[in-house]
Amino acid sequence: MRADTETKGQEMDLLYAALDETLDQFFVRTATWGLELWERELDIEVDPAKPIEQRRSVVESKLRGGGVFSGKMVRNVAAAYERGSVDVTFKPEEWSFTITFVGTRGLPPNLDDLKEAIENIKPAHLMVEYAFTYLIWKELDSKKLTWNQFDELHQTWNELEVWN
Repeated sequence: MRADTETKGQEMDLLYAALDETLDQFFVRTATWGLELWERELDIEVDPAKPIEQRRSVVESKLRGGGVFSGKMVRNVAAAYERGSVDVTFKPEEWSFTITFVGTRGLPPNLDDLKEAIENIKPAHLMVEYAFTYLIWKELDSKKLTWNQFDELHQTWNELEVWN
């Protein structure tokens, strides 16, 4: 009887694990093998070589991108991407707007996906510009580092540009 009960218990555990895994596919933030279904449904190119977090970001962005175009919509779409905190400034006289990345220094990891998402939601007559944040000398001076302390950081120039 013990062997029978243990065998049935193991099978029930496997069943519950399979049900939990299936349920995960209904939510973008937890989807794994079901992410491809989300991408196909939303007409997104399926690229299994991309990291799963980036693929999830693209799907989530596409889901958030419906409605009337506004700065809030752009911020909402950008928030779906890793470190996607942005400021949006409209220049109506120039028929453009600028997206300034404030949540990350340097280039965001999946910038191309974000650009594509913005192109899909913005009106065709508006031009979009992207502005990136880097470390400026004034910020570095405010750290009041001595040259020895600065040398101990062992930062290359590229690393220093995005140093916090």
